[in-house]
Amino acid sequence: MNSRSREGFYLLWTIAILVCLAACLFLLAYVSFTGGGKAPAAEQPPASDGAALPGDAATADGTQPADGAVPADMTQDGAIPAEAGQDGAFPVDVTDVPVPTDAPQAASTVLAETADLGQEYQDKLVFLGDSTTYGLMTYGVLPSYQVWVPASGTLSLFNWEIETIDYYGRDGSNQTLSIADCAATAQPEYLVITLGINGISILNETQFKDYYRRLVQAIQTASPNTRIMCQSIYPVIDSMTSSDIKNDKVDAANSWILSVAEELGVRYLNTHDALLDSSGNLIAELNSGDGIHVTPQGYDRILEYIRTHGYQ
Repeated sequence: MNSRSREGFYLLWTIAILVCLAACLFLLAYVSFTGGGKAPAAEQPPASDGAALPGDAATADGTQPADGAVPADMTQDGAIPAEAGQDGAFPVDVTDVPVPTDAPQAASTVLAETADLGQEYQDKLVFLGDSTTYGLMTYGVLPSYQVWVPASGTLSLFNWEIETIDYYGRDGSNQTLSIADCAATAQPEYLVITLGINGISILNETQFKDYYRRLVQAIQTASPNTRIMCQSIYPVIDSMTSSDIKNDKVDAANSWILSVAEELGVRYLNTHDALLDSSGNLIAELNSGDGIHVTPQGYDRILEYIRTHGYQ
């Protein structure tokens, strides 16, 4: 092959190589532009309720946020949590919120044990009741102005609305007043009600609760700031009392008193248990002789219980 022919062959070969290189560069540019030949993602069907599909960082109307950020009302995978509120905010998990140890607790109807509140607390108490309350005055355990009973010395639950109290003022005055008028006149800071033993033999649950409820409500109306404590009926000695007054009836009536106290937002004093022996009767040494009324030592125990189960 002469020199002219070789030069022509080399030229053609060079042109062919350049054309191939150009074709390769064109192909590479095309592939880069179209995403490397990756197949497009399959189209997702719209959710039937219009909610965003899991995995999509979409807003509630199905549109994508402009900056691709996950909306505040969604989890990182884009799903709306079932427990999110109406405004999309996450509710606080109360199990993770520490409760202060000194946080105020809701007061219980049944008064729990406290430190002994002493004579100052006892001096603020006024007792309204039947013959089991009258002994506080007749034995000289409390002054007469702290004891509200009729002149007869007893009061039945079923006649409280028509009965009158032999009311003594702290100034030594003496009047005959209705229970509501006593409350309105004295406005006692604390009032302890001890009634029911004279009603358990003839009143059923509905009647008992109705009389007791109206009594408490009348006092609340007459003296709204008075802290009322409904005291349990004391236990008796079954073998010494009539068949109409037994401890099973006392227990039932005490549950009714507690129910009324809970209903009306007043407190319940369970002094009954402080007077109970292991057989479920009134402690023999505290029996004044008839199986129902207590001795001065019994009243001392009752007052100690009240001081150590202060109003809360």
